[in-house]
Amino acid sequence: MAASRPNRLFRNLSAKIAAIPMILTALVVFVGGTVWTVAYSFTSSKMLPKWKFVGLDQYERLWETRRWMVSIENLMIYGICMLIFSFVIGFILAALMDQKIRFESTFRTIILYPYALSFIVTGLVWQWVLNPEFGVQHILRSLGWESFNFDPLYNADIAIFGVLIAGLWQGTGLIMVLMLAGLRGIDQEIWKATRVDGIPAWKTYIFIVIPMMRPVFITTLVLVAAAIVKVYDLIVAQTGGGPGIATEMPAKYVYDYMFGGQNLGQGFAASTMMLLAVLIVVVPWAYMEFGSKKRG
Repeated sequence: MAASRPNRLFRNLSAKIAAIPMILTALVVFVGGTVWTVAYSFTSSKMLPKWKFVGLDQYERLWETRRWMVSIENLMIYGICMLIFSFVIGFILAALMDQKIRFESTFRTIILYPYALSFIVTGLVWQWVLNPEFGVQHILRSLGWESFNFDPLYNADIAIFGVLIAGLWQGTGLIMVLMLAGLRGIDQEIWKATRVDGIPAWKTYIFIVIPMMRPVFITTLVLVAAAIVKVYDLIVAQTGGGPGIATEMPAKYVYDYMFGGQNLGQGFAASTMMLLAVLIVVVPWAYMEFGSKKRG
């Protein structure tokens, strides 16, 4: 037993040596950068990092700032709606694609195409589409619907939903592809058995297929949730955080304070809170994925 351990240690030695630079990079850049950011969030750093410990002052100031509270509220609205609608629409599209329809590859490419665009392009495109002067509102009014109003980006109460439309347009295609891959992994014998038993298709999806796709749903949830927390370029391109601060997001708050407001301490505190939000999603996922396998 003891003799087998050194042999196991030196197995695939060249691959382990080749991985050392990447491991060191991850430790220094990611782990080291994270620790450095969290540590300096307890300082009064302004334009340059300065180790002047002020305790939780930056966090108290952060949660007393209206702009930060608006950004958290927007993140919650955008995040919850994005998760619900993108999962529902993505799964429905995947279920339709799984019916072996004609020109499936063409439709799949069309639906997935927006994901290939950057969020900057998506934001600019939907800024034009939702512009009342020459967008959807202008087109429908020119067709005779003079009373039609659709200018969400210019109404502070619903501006975040205009951003949500753009986010769904870009991200739903990826979710559809992930769900379609999960559906294609379902044994066809299950479908044959449900047809023989006369089980309706919607019951098959809800009570059999969806529970079997649990790993796909969890992985997709982590990917989408992480993207939601760090959404920045879509906001900058589409609304710039406006009107006023109606579409402010935490990532934009961090960038503005660190580079525009020259208040590194406040930016570090905000980015630490974003890190906590990501950990709230990733840690339960890691526990469910790896902890359950270990117990099994």
